[in-house]
Amino acid sequence: IKFIADVSLSYVKNHEHGTDPKPKFTEKYFPQILDHFNYNSMGNGTFDQRYLITDEYWKRGYGPIFFYTGNEGDIWEFALNSGFITELAAQQRALVIFAEHRYYGKSLPFGEDSFNIPEVGLLTVEQALADYAIMITELKGQLGASACPVIVFGGSYGGMLSVYMRLRYPNIVAGALAASAPILSTAGMGEPKQFFQDVTSDFENYAPECGDAVRGAFQRLQDLARVEAFSLCQTPSSDKDTRQLNGFLRNAFTLMAMLDYPYSTHFMGNMPANPVKVACDTMLGGDDLLQALRDTAGIVYNSTGDLTCFDLYTLYVECADPTGCGLGFNSLAWDYQACTEIEMCFESNNVTDMFPVMPFTVKSREQYCSKRWGVIPRLGWLKTQFWGDALSTASNIIFSNGDLDPWANGGSLSSSLIAINISEGAHHLDLRGANDADPASVIKARKMESDTIAQWVKMERYG
Repeated sequence: IKFIADVSLSYVKNHEHGTDPKPKFTEKYFPQILDHFNYNSMGNGTFDQRYLITDEYWKRGYGPIFFYTGNEGDIWEFALNSGFITELAAQQRALVIFAEHRYYGKSLPFGEDSFNIPEVGLLTVEQALADYAIMITELKGQLGASACPVIVFGGSYGGMLSVYMRLRYPNIVAGALAASAPILSTAGMGEPKQFFQDVTSDFENYAPECGDAVRGAFQRLQDLARVEAFSLCQTPSSDKDTRQLNGFLRNAFTLMAMLDYPYSTHFMGNMPANPVKVACDTMLGGDDLLQALRDTAGIVYNSTGDLTCFDLYTLYVECADPTGCGLGFNSLAWDYQACTEIEMCFESNNVTDMFPVMPFTVKSREQYCSKRWGVIPRLGWLKTQFWGDALSTASNIIFSNGDLDPWANGGSLSSSLIAINISEGAHHLDLRGANDADPASVIKARKMESDTIAQWVKMERYG
């Protein structure tokens, strides 16, 4: 999704399309070190790292700094869908910064050559964290904010980065809110079957027969002769095409489960309110299961109704993340990360989930990554580097998870940290701005988060 970067239009945009209301961010670029850890490779060469900033609510030189640790996409997309952060900034008189992750959006260290080998090799979690540490430190000096406590925020992979910032740079970061941060499942510590089992549960919890209908539709689809009725631009003619079709459809259900918000959204695509309900009503609403499956996929891939057929290889890209990498340059970056540090060997088996059997093993990941990027994943590195579930010595981290979110079981609990479970909550719902359709649980969660963050700021200031 391309978000317009013209600051004067950003406020109009989010009111037209129902994203969270936002103050006017200013888009800026920070001269960032290319390689923080090797003095010879790039010398002190820099690239332009994009960030968005607003001091609309800030008590200059005193109020805290709320810093969003950008994740795998254009930073405008996260800024326009994380209204809680600016609502909290208004209450606590904070400066707000959304930083874009290296190799995403417009923060491409080598421009269009960024995804060549070896240029792509500077895309690591460690480099991204160092970017944020340097940016925070430099901007604090430039803005006369050296005494201002910093709280980091992030959702999903961005939430993981917020956790890691608190672990790695506690001298810079006073606390972290990690919303829907799957720090265990992405470190190879989860069950391979868990993710798609949880996606399935979302649909079966709405209507048990919904899962049966989806299973039945996939079963019919296996007969290639029936695919003609499926509105595909090209008829599948190989096992590869069939796998692509299955992945394309499984990805639609994954996105609807993740983004099962109680109101329509324009984040990672256009989604109606309660998409799981809409999907199940569609699956159960007619006699023709294949047509129902096609229409259900259309909720995700054809929300405008403009497509006359589905082009499988344009709308969905298979990659080293079975839950999807997105499209364009951002998908290349995430694919590389999923081939190196981020471990996601999730698979569907048609027993504990409603999807076709699609194995994705350590071996198949290794083969794909070696062929695509010339790398062999190093198992266990993320767990070694960022503690895995051994977080008992960590402090000042909130883990929030929604029970509708298939990523929730990849999160973490530790008695020294704060865990908030949000019933009826989808993927990082608590980071979104307040909405009349919000369940009571997320209103309560945001109040807890607000109070805790205010306490951290006070502790950092007064000890």
